[in-house]
Amino acid sequence: MDYLQIQGVQSLKGTIKISGAKNASLPLIAMTILAKNRVTIKNLPHVVDINTLLKLLSNLGAECHFQEDAIEVDTTTLSQTKATYDIVKTMRASILVLGPILARFGHCEVSLPGGCAIGQRPINLHLKALEQMGAKIDIRSGYIEATAPNGLHGCEIIFDKITVTGTANIVMAAALAKGTTTIINAAREPEVVQLCEILNKSGVCIEGIGTAVLHITGTDGELLAIEEFSVIPDRIEAGTYLCAGAITNSELTLTDVNAAHLGSVIAKLEEMGCSFSITEDSITIHPASELQPVSIITQEYPAFPTDMQAQFLALATQANGVSIIEERLFENRFMHVSELQRMGADISLNGNVATVKGKTKLGGTDVMATDLRASSALVLAALVADGETDIHRIYHLDRGYDALEKKLEGVGANIIRLKE
Repeated sequence: MDYLQIQGVQSLKGTIKISGAKNASLPLIAMTILAKNRVTIKNLPHVVDINTLLKLLSNLGAECHFQEDAIEVDTTTLSQTKATYDIVKTMRASILVLGPILARFGHCEVSLPGGCAIGQRPINLHLKALEQMGAKIDIRSGYIEATAPNGLHGCEIIFDKITVTGTANIVMAAALAKGTTTIINAAREPEVVQLCEILNKSGVCIEGIGTAVLHITGTDGELLAIEEFSVIPDRIEAGTYLCAGAITNSELTLTDVNAAHLGSVIAKLEEMGCSFSITEDSITIHPASELQPVSIITQEYPAFPTDMQAQFLALATQANGVSIIEERLFENRFMHVSELQRMGADISLNGNVATVKGKTKLGGTDVMATDLRASSALVLAALVADGETDIHRIYHLDRGYDALEKKLEGVGANIIRLKE
């Protein structure tokens, strides 16, 4: 098993190229199930979650041909409609194949995803919406068995709670449905927006893209001609490296990035005293003379993202004063706190609110990654900790960060990947 070893108290300088967004790539790969042609996807990140979903498609009969930073996916050869537990158990996002397989074939079996380290992510919203569209849903032996013998039909769907994966799943199902589907309280994340934009270009009329109300007019079962496209930049990866610049008091430039997707993150860093130089596809962070404390509440886009909560919690340990971070989306997303406390952080928890007292001198030690974003928070803390930090169980990190240690090493970090 791999781990990262980091020597702390170091300054960074240079340029980091941002990879394609993992959270955009997953629904876009699932979307190829709706295609009648081979689809080329460019700017895919090299992360484990992508490989997991491609393996799932291959098991269903698709052909996947890798190129340098692209992949050609041919789902015209699909011969199976059952997504088995051995794949789905490793990644909850596998549920994204449910909508498109059901829309295309009229039946599918998808294993229930099971638990999640950062909290429950129930899929009842997905299933309720599909039933409204005419699907018959049964849960048997841990599998969702869905059939739509008469095809799916458009209807009005009101999500009780904003769900990114649920929105993506129903948008893909509605793409081949008969009539118009209206989704109210839809997710507005850039990753959902790109999915809608590509479907729109492929012959599915979608109105309201980027808003909370989507109108999707389906093709009544006709498969789509999807042209080559590139995945948008990863805003969470970009935000993580902006935090690396802030916490190490370093000037860093990010390229191949979209600052418009990082509005709330940049605003909070500015509150903490950082400043920025921004172009169409680059962001340079200029560190604060003295980091100021911050108050954060995680909410759905365009508010502050839950996927940046852990990184800002690590950053707050180096701010001069008391920071308050409230997590409103997941009930178990503070598991990294105990590991940061092992490094000397002064953090107290009260339910879903973390109080961070800074500035705190951190010390290197052995720590354990508990989930994807918690991993990056430990990396950030290790960059400013006295001595050596060994971060274990970084398979979490590899799920969503493309060559993190190489990118940080390229800007001056003393970081290496080792075997246990």
